[in-house]
Amino acid sequence: QVRLVESGGGLVQPGGSLRLSCVASGTIFSINYMAWYRQDPGNGRELVATIISGTRPNYADSVKGRFTISRDSAKNTVYLQMNSLKPEDTAVYYCNIIHGGSHYWGQGTQVTVSS
Repeated sequence: QVRLVESGGGLVQPGGSLRLSCVASGTIFSINYMAWYRQDPGNGRELVATIISGTRPNYADSVKGRFTISRDSAKNTVYLQMNSLKPEDTAVYYCNIIHGGSHYWGQGTQVTVSS
């Protein structure tokens, strides 16, 4: 069984920064696919960024140039550095991995961008 725990969300003013972390624990062999999604009330879950072993990270157009996804494979951890935050970035952010052919999700962490 794999468990994901996100952290780092909170309230930030427009233009501010936050860094989200997601740690995977359990019986893990290797994780090739790690991603961040987000969801705000009334909308479906949106893919924000992905990082796949051996390839360049990919980003949603809405966050390109502002967000950076990275990983520490030794720690089974994926990060999302979010800069120049906007009110429209307000959402619950979820970590997602593919391991052993199955998708796993974290519980989500709330990010609120407001003055």
